[in-house]
Amino acid sequence: MIDSTVAILITAIVAAAFAAAGVAYVRRGSLSIEDYLVARGSTGSTVATATLVASVIGAWVLLSPAEAGTWAGLVALIGYGIGQAAPLVAFVFVGPRMRRLMPQGHSLTEYVKHRYGPAMHLFTLGLIVFYMFVFLSAELTGIAKAFELLAGTNLWITALIIGLLTAGYTAYGGLRASIFTDTVQFVMILPLLLIAFLAAVSYLDGIGDALAPIREDSAHLLSLTHRPGIEFGITLIIAILAANMFHQGFWQRVYSSRDDTSLRRGFAISGAIVVPVIILMGMLGIMAVGRGIGLADSPVALFWLVREIAPTWVLVTVLLLALMLVMSSLDTLLNGIASAVVTDLSGFRPNINAAGLLRSSRGITVVLILPAILIASQGYSVLYLFLIADMVCAAAVFPVFWGLYSKRFSGGAAVASSIAGLVGGILFFPTTAAPYLTGWIIDIDWATQLVVSFGVATGISVIMGLALTALARTSSSFDFARLSDEVRLIPE
Repeated sequence: MIDSTVAILITAIVAAAFAAAGVAYVRRGSLSIEDYLVARGSTGSTVATATLVASVIGAWVLLSPAEAGTWAGLVALIGYGIGQAAPLVAFVFVGPRMRRLMPQGHSLTEYVKHRYGPAMHLFTLGLIVFYMFVFLSAELTGIAKAFELLAGTNLWITALIIGLLTAGYTAYGGLRASIFTDTVQFVMILPLLLIAFLAAVSYLDGIGDALAPIREDSAHLLSLTHRPGIEFGITLIIAILAANMFHQGFWQRVYSSRDDTSLRRGFAISGAIVVPVIILMGMLGIMAVGRGIGLADSPVALFWLVREIAPTWVLVTVLLLALMLVMSSLDTLLNGIASAVVTDLSGFRPNINAAGLLRSSRGITVVLILPAILIASQGYSVLYLFLIADMVCAAAVFPVFWGLYSKRFSGGAAVASSIAGLVGGILFFPTTAAPYLTGWIIDIDWATQLVVSFGVATGISVIMGLALTALARTSSSFDFARLSDEVRLIPE
């Protein structure tokens, strides 16, 4: 283990360094409300790739893949990687479409408001805020638990230091600060990930020796036909694709890209990078099982492994890596939520000037981190909340984005399709008291419950959405030109 005082000191120094760098970068020039919210047209393909990878690969990459590997195995990790890449690939197509239809936009909620009306708009805004806040809390909770295992650090100390310093520079500089720090973190994250993986494998005497116990005692974890792993992998593909289409941080980066070429390259390359990263980190969870290290299904399986087999320098490397990963995702989540809310605020209250909106966004950023720190300090598991948010996203993803392509799909149809999918998903969603909320099926495992719930939620919304589109009158078609006419830049 690392000495707790040393770990706290490293945490404070690294977090303060990135906070100072972010603030100093923004102070070099003027900061408009547009710069703060979307940094419009400021990133080429290289920077777009860097900020996307740093944003999407948070501390969860050291936690969730390894945990999935301990019980669902290699096939689930492949599904995990595909699932994480899927939304990035989807943005290659959906992003340019949104930019063409709404060139002066800022957020997904803006599109939903003008395309579907107030009911779907409020539903989508609530969904985005809930999903991203759960993500925010999960990141802080995960890093706090990991530091507790590696260094015996109190949960609240880790959460407080990282949370406040990240919120500080994010509140001050908005997306411009986030993109800059993401780019610096990206340069360091990938090498550190590789070093951590190679060091762990080296101290396990190589991949062959590390996996030998698995082949003998838990061969199903390496099998590509392991049913729970396949089902969980399918669930992850649906859940991650659906949820990340509502990730405001990604929509900000759609508009921060210099042009469509930069956007497509940035998202496509990011998708290609995340797949091997997830699989490699997940394999360490499988190796931990082979060594009998840690707990089954442990969210800190990788950290158990590193603590038990590696020397201090590897522990410090993993600690530094975890710090940068969590800060790179936290600033994106904080600024993303604030951006979505403030963009809507500018529409609801057009009398608020740019300075007032900037103050509001900074205030929201600071306010958001406080309950997240409180949750992280308690060590609560937010997995169940995460799954609920993902399932709601699965029910809403088709209705929201079908409207980008179909003129005949109305706001009422979008609401009806989303609610129908949500009801169907809830009926089959697993609970601790009964396999399904309805208790219809008794003898069934967790992975099957999830894939059925997510499949039903998505399937019903798609079928109903297409049916309502076919039944719609041609005279009620939406004029896409309204999006570019009604959505404007926020005046200074």
